[in-house]
Amino acid sequence: MTQEKKYPVTLDIDYSDKSDRLTAAFRLILIIPIFIILLLISGGTSADHESNDAVNWGVASGGILVIPTLLMILFRQKYPKWWFNFNVELTKFATRVGAYLLLLRDEYPSTDEEQAVHLNIPYPNVEKDLVNWMPLVKWLLAIPHVIVLCFLWIGAIVAVIIAWFAILFTGTHPQGIHEYIVGVMRWSLRVEAYAILLTTDEYPPFSLK
Repeated sequence: MTQEKKYPVTLDIDYSDKSDRLTAAFRLILIIPIFIILLLISGGTSADHESNDAVNWGVASGGILVIPTLLMILFRQKYPKWWFNFNVELTKFATRVGAYLLLLRDEYPSTDEEQAVHLNIPYPNVEKDLVNWMPLVKWLLAIPHVIVLCFLWIGAIVAVIIAWFAILFTGTHPQGIHEYIVGVMRWSLRVEAYAILLTTDEYPPFSLK
């Protein structure tokens, strides 16, 4: 029997059977400081939209370097390592903030430490692993995933609300809900790595696992 091949992008968030009622109750308030930091890093608080149009194109999708990376892969078949590192570290930070907001973890998100959010995106060998023209069509190929994810995220929001009440009354985050929300985040990350981070040409599976 052949072992099932894993997708090159992985995400796991440790499950804790005990949740802090107090921090969960005020999560939307507690997250404000670190969320502001995330917005500042990703360029999401710019007031002068007209003068920053070029910057917005260059750092599309919340601070991720997309257009420059696309052009480098297309014309030079290169993905500068420091661009890759920036994209991945920003993605990890945003994922930690997301895990905290979605009540998956109680520890306050770190700007640089992994904590309980384990995210892995391998650095690609562009000449070997990536087809230079693929970034031009990945956004189109990803549309079916985007449609499905819209519905999955609606379910995830409902699941977070249920988990919030469960934590307030029992002090426990239901494990099934935890796994579902992490699955939606994992699916979203694979699509992001494929169509936005441009680190892989392997088409994302339609799977929460």
